[in-house]
Amino acid sequence: MGDVISSHLDEGKREIITARTGEVMGEFSRLYGQQYAVALFNQIRFDIEGGGAPQPQLLHRKVPLANKSIFSGALFQYLEENKKWRNRFLFVPDSYNIHYYENKTSHERGLHPKGTINCAGYKVLTSMEQYMELLDNSLPGVKAKAGSSPFLKCATQFPLILWHPYAHHYYFCVASEKEQLKWHAVFQDCVRHTNDGLSEESKVQTPAFTDTVRLYRQAKGQYGTWDMMCGLPAQILANLVMESLLPELRDLISPRLKGKLPDRQRSWMLISDAVYSLVQQQCQGQYEAVVQSCEEGRPLLETSIRTDMDQIITSKEHVTNKIRAVVLPKAEKLLKVSIEPYITSILDALMEPTSRGFSEVRDVFFRELVDMGKNILNDGSKEKVGEHMDKISMLAFHPVKMQSCYEKVEQLSLEGLQQRFDVSSPSVFVQRAQILMREQMDDAVYTFEQILHQNLEGQGNDGFCKTIQRCQDRVIKKFDYDSSTVRKRFFREALLQIFIPYMLKQLAPSCASELPRFQELIFEDFSKFILVENIFEEVVLHSVMKDIMMAVKEAAVQRRHNLYRDSIVLTNSDPNLHLLEDKPSIDWAEEYGAQEEAEGQEKEEEGAEQESGDGAAAQRRRRMKQVVSMIQPEDSPELTNESCLEVPGVEGIPEEEEEEEEEHEEEKAEASPPTESPDHETKNETSLKADILETPPALTNGSVLREVEMPEVKTQASPEPQEVDETESSSQDAENASAIQSAIQEIDNAVQEADIEQVTVEVDASPSDQESPAPSEEVSAALAEQGVLSTPTGPRPELSPVQEEQENTAEVTEHTLDSPPPSHDESGFQSSTSEVLEEEEEVPPSVEASPSPEVLQPQEEPPRAGASGGAVTPEDGAAVHHSDSETGEQHSAKSGPI
Repeated sequence: MGDVISSHLDEGKREIITARTGEVMGEFSRLYGQQYAVALFNQIRFDIEGGGAPQPQLLHRKVPLANKSIFSGALFQYLEENKKWRNRFLFVPDSYNIHYYENKTSHERGLHPKGTINCAGYKVLTSMEQYMELLDNSLPGVKAKAGSSPFLKCATQFPLILWHPYAHHYYFCVASEKEQLKWHAVFQDCVRHTNDGLSEESKVQTPAFTDTVRLYRQAKGQYGTWDMMCGLPAQILANLVMESLLPELRDLISPRLKGKLPDRQRSWMLISDAVYSLVQQQCQGQYEAVVQSCEEGRPLLETSIRTDMDQIITSKEHVTNKIRAVVLPKAEKLLKVSIEPYITSILDALMEPTSRGFSEVRDVFFRELVDMGKNILNDGSKEKVGEHMDKISMLAFHPVKMQSCYEKVEQLSLEGLQQRFDVSSPSVFVQRAQILMREQMDDAVYTFEQILHQNLEGQGNDGFCKTIQRCQDRVIKKFDYDSSTVRKRFFREALLQIFIPYMLKQLAPSCASELPRFQELIFEDFSKFILVENIFEEVVLHSVMKDIMMAVKEAAVQRRHNLYRDSIVLTNSDPNLHLLEDKPSIDWAEEYGAQEEAEGQEKEEEGAEQESGDGAAAQRRRRMKQVVSMIQPEDSPELTNESCLEVPGVEGIPEEEEEEEEEHEEEKAEASPPTESPDHETKNETSLKADILETPPALTNGSVLREVEMPEVKTQASPEPQEVDETESSSQDAENASAIQSAIQEIDNAVQEADIEQVTVEVDASPSDQESPAPSEEVSAALAEQGVLSTPTGPRPELSPVQEEQENTAEVTEHTLDSPPPSHDESGFQSSTSEVLEEEEEVPPSVEASPSPEVLQPQEEPPRAGASGGAVTPEDGAAVHHSDSETGEQHSAKSGPI
């Protein structure tokens, strides 16, 4: 690689690079000095006069990622030195620069990383087809043949490639598609954050820098949006230099490249990366010198501005009126013909995906709070609140959970308008909207944190859910108002970024020649703060601003996409809330003791690390909490010498309803054991009996049976099933028959004394219910009241249909004549106040293990319905009252014998 770079970047080429960089930076320095004075004047004037912007309702966190890291995990990386794939451990700190190490141990020991990736200007690709398409465009005139294999073969089917038009390319791959999606979200978040490298806190340097870059490109005839306006100032300047330098070097070097197409492409990438690094170093040094020079002269400029503020403003207004008289007629004509017909359509194209993205932010925030409320309802303690809030506090910086919000805005399309208004791509607006969404989410989370923490002070362990609900409602209302304000401002700025460059490009040929004469109207002492080029742009801006404001206002009046009118002002609606903004961020885990185990583990690790001499540094790294937690997927293969960790998505968090359904299914499976063969029925009776009697069953109406101490009942002991022969079995059947008859007599007596109500349940004639019949709750209630529980150990002898009909008829007659029917609730189930339900007990397991109803019951007679909804047959050891609300069979049975 070094031979390729040194052979093609000789001394002559390096001199060309230095000369072109010097030319660009020289012009930039001149323009920056002028724009710095103008930006300083505008800032001081704004501080004196103030602005009329609506006051935000949500609190803003000043340092959101203090002592936090974003992500860490292992994947494969392609090394160009030996053309092999190696396992690497990646760590993403709060700066969003990706550090990759030999392994996780190297990171924990504090060793220097193998490399660091600043993702500004990169694109994240997930297929080799996308990468080869961009790579073919890097060498114009040299195209790969159709079907030719790429120079790079991935170790898996799930690649992740970081592509840059000038800098080095990075190749990664993972083991599964799920991992690919989540790593893609992390890389996209790194690109999004590092692209936003210009600080908004710098009210003078940032406006001066952006205006200088824009004026420089306009002087070269480039008026539209610029995709490479991303990263730190030195990176943006390097992109500005490479925009004109790279084509010149490519024409000089590409004819000299040798080898096959993949080899030439690889050589050109290495040369481009070396040139970009050299240009960036030179731009960095020269930019710092320019900024330092301007900052040294700032005190003198501030003194002049504050002394002559009124005269400067008066002189500027005079010159503005002169320029407006010349420019405004031409601007209004252009506006009416080429701008006004497109304002509504472009605004609609911006509003639809942007509003969906902000709505998704609201939904994600709401769902997180609902999930926390569900979990707190089950375990209402401050420790549990602290545990959940520790995770929610970094929700805005969780790339996986926020990915659904970002994807909504990525659908933004300006097709058909890009060429007319010289918009290179909508990516500039997409990334700006995504950054605003992240800020809005963090403001909502931070406001909720402060309000909840204030309400929890002095509160006990009761009423957490109501407190969370009240705080949630307050924050959601504030979010809706701030979301409307932020979106309207974004729409206005986006429309201006689209229309102003187009209008300047159209008006420049006719107006540029007349501007120099207006410079003579400005006093020399004020010429540093008043520039005719800036006034010309301000006149053009104000000419179109009125129509843009009217279009956005009309959308708000119609309440489109939940936009609020400007007249709805919530200023000072919650005056005490902003007093909480100055408070530091809340460490929920530390304050509510949710990390006692983690702290104990850290102490143990600290003791081991101090022995090795690097304890302090490693302890600081371990205390750096990670926004995205890592888990080891069960079905994914492990990487060599390192586990391939994975980010848990929102779908991986178990919902409360799912947990309840799983528990219900487990209980149902335990309550309905599979049907066993007759040889094994007697074997499990003793153990099943003990289990059933220890745990009272739950009733269908939500009541729980009360355990009643049962008196001892003399019953026939059940012999061991392995030792029973045919002779003993026949004698035992006779004994069982007599025991069953005595139990029937006792139940008849119990029915006469207790108010037993039959639950009307539709008969479920499915085969599974017939195979495992559920015990009758009325029978068990009667047994519980009498204190008698028979435990037949063998199968009941078969009864004839006549005997069954006589038994059923006798019981129905006795119950109808002697006892009035008990009360029912509106749902048709027995009232929970019944004495029978309070004392109900489970039927012994031997009843459940009785033979199938098809064997003992006539086919023409429908199965009985028990209180639990299962089919109950006469073989359950008691007579059963059959009741069917649909067919009325119970009423016919009553009237027949009477």
